[in-house]
This record gives sequence, C-alpha cells and structure tokens, in this order.
Amino acid sequence: MVSKNTNQVIIDFEFCKGCGLCVRVCPRNVLGISEDFNSRGYFPAKVCAQEKCIGCGFCAEVCPEVAIAVYKE
Repeated sequence: MVSKNTNQVIIDFEFCKGCGLCVRVCPRNVLGISEDFNSRGYFPAKVCAQEKCIGCGFCAEVCPEVAIAVYKE
C-alpha cells in the first residue's frame, strides 16, 4: 500500500522577503522564488513541489523572517 505524503510547508507570502535561503537549503527542491511580488515589493518564496517534502524543517530553521511553518506527518 502506498501512503500519501502529508508533510506540508506553509510560507507567509506577505511576510517573506525573498532572500532565497530556504530555497538553497531544501534537500528536495520543494521551494522556489515566486514570479509575483507581495504587497511589500518582495518576490517571496513559494512551494513548487509539496509532494516532495520530507518534513525536515531546514527551510523553517534558516528563515530569518520566521515566515515558514513545516508540518510533518
């Protein structure tokens, strides 16, 4: 039986400053930088491949703005 991945990354689009640290630290290439800017004029990080997330939490740990939450199965 194949289990469905329920790990989840949530990024606060308005709080993120788009530094890209989370994108660089992710071992599974789950994150990327948005092509749309937020109300503060930044291009924030976005979740590109939620299904690849292993719930390691590296992205949340490295975020200087504390704009990322990770929920692990």
